[in-house]
Amino acid sequence: MMPAARESLLDAACAALARRPWSAVRMVDVAAAAGVSRQTLYNEFGSKDGLARALVRREADGYLAGVDRALTGPADARERLTATAEWTISAARGNALVRAVLTGCWSERLPAPALTPVRSGSAVPAQRRADGPLPSPTDFVALVRDRAVAVLAGSGTPRADALDLARSCELVVRLALSCVAAPPVEGGVADLVRSVLHRQPVP
Repeated sequence: MMPAARESLLDAACAALARRPWSAVRMVDVAAAAGVSRQTLYNEFGSKDGLARALVRREADGYLAGVDRALTGPADARERLTATAEWTISAARGNALVRAVLTGCWSERLPAPALTPVRSGSAVPAQRRADGPLPSPTDFVALVRDRAVAVLAGSGTPRADALDLARSCELVVRLALSCVAAPPVEGGVADLVRSVLHRQPVP
């Protein structure tokens, strides 16, 4: 199957999930909405759980792609980290699956596949990846921190400075995730991040 067709099936599953709980989403309806046969859907994802894993993997990848865009935006390192925190809040607010993967809080409406890998007999590379380990909230902290350090640290950055930068980046990520769980009353995450970074070593 072409990647575009796989995306169409995932889009159809997301649209179905917006209307009803995952337990009530039927594979036959997802296939019909995407204009393919139910067998084609099963060939691509293997099972409903495989479809759920693929959905979670896609939303996780989409969130991390947004992190990469935020980190390559403004020239100032503090503003890049602020943009990353703002993206985290925005992505979680606009997408229930992103919020769930970032916080580990899965509502009964959502699919909640195990984060551990499952045995995959799929011939589809994208599905074999989805059947592998899915990121936990702790994984996301490390992934975003390491992406930020890779972008913001120069090749000649001394080890001590790199460690300070990593701590500052992790602090921003954890602050953003806390704001996902308990949104700030006023000022927003940007003010919180800027006030924290004002006292942190950032290049």
